[in-house]
Amino acid sequence: MIQFRPFHNSDPPLIAKLWQAAELSRGAASSLRCDAFETLNYAQPYFDRNGLILAVDDDENVVGLVHAGFGRNDTETGLMLESGVICMILVHPNHRRRGLGRELVTRAEEYMKHRGATNIFAGPAEPLDPFYFGMYGGSQPSGFLLSDEKADHFFKALGYQPFERHAVFQRDISQPNDPTNMRLVSIRRKMQLAIAHQREEMSWWWITRFGRLDSVRFQLVPKDRGEAVAEVTVLGLDLYLEKWQERAIGLTDLRVEEDERRKGYGQTLLIEVCRRMREEMVTRVEAHASETNAGALAVLQSAGFKREDTGVVYLKVNEETTDIDPDKETVEIASDTGTKVQEFVSPKNGKSELADGTTIHYDE
Repeated sequence: MIQFRPFHNSDPPLIAKLWQAAELSRGAASSLRCDAFETLNYAQPYFDRNGLILAVDDDENVVGLVHAGFGRNDTETGLMLESGVICMILVHPNHRRRGLGRELVTRAEEYMKHRGATNIFAGPAEPLDPFYFGMYGGSQPSGFLLSDEKADHFFKALGYQPFERHAVFQRDISQPNDPTNMRLVSIRRKMQLAIAHQREEMSWWWITRFGRLDSVRFQLVPKDRGEAVAEVTVLGLDLYLEKWQERAIGLTDLRVEEDERRKGYGQTLLIEVCRRMREEMVTRVEAHASETNAGALAVLQSAGFKREDTGVVYLKVNEETTDIDPDKETVEIASDTGTKVQEFVSPKNGKSELADGTTIHYDE
């Protein structure tokens, strides 16, 4: 008989065992020790054991789990309880097709509603990515990956619809075959790669996620010591060494100064970072971009990246999703360069305008 209960301090070894047995796809780190779960999940200041719900058999084996949480507020100083997210769902292969996953999701939804959530998502992605940073998704959580083939059908069957999609790109840098053209040659003559401090003001939210991983920030700066025109954060993906069988790093938070865009600086920065990482014996680089961010998609492809996977964030669509009009709704997209408003067209109509930005907030 299966029983459901919240997380106990003695559970990490059992959870690590379930993680390994769950047969997750390329986007999940493997052979993880308990300290990885502790550092990236349980040690978070906002971790709530009631949000990590376990399914346990008569022998006290953990045969399933669901982990629900909440994203950040606009100032990155605390949680935003209005929107909850299912960050992970696992069921042991021997216990599938018995309704166990459905029951776990139902209990997670009840937990989030009890905490005040009026919108419920499935698949962690900025700003709703409190857990599994560096463990699932690769360079950053970007929803549930389509390479985990069962996830898409599972959530759609439970009343969830795709809300936004993220392209997962990778580049093999084991060989020095970097893209080149006359513009790139010209930029290299006047620009250089520099290591910079991380954000001048590291927020509470940034520290809880990036602060737990090895990271460094690179800038593209003029050789005459002018201001940086572009910058990007490099994350170590050491937890993926066993799964990918090669050294890899992730790129995230790529920024190009607004008045310096469309000049090749973003492309140059990515290529130069790949060159530097090759010298450090790194052989693979990963980066993600929203499918609606045409600029990011173009610059990654121009720097030699190829699409490897797709991450999908799902939204629970039912009578209780009161903040989102079933036909059309405006969403406020807050990014580092400012705030803008876009239209979101419900997937119920057969199409969806995805949020082009990093922070999704519904106007109340």
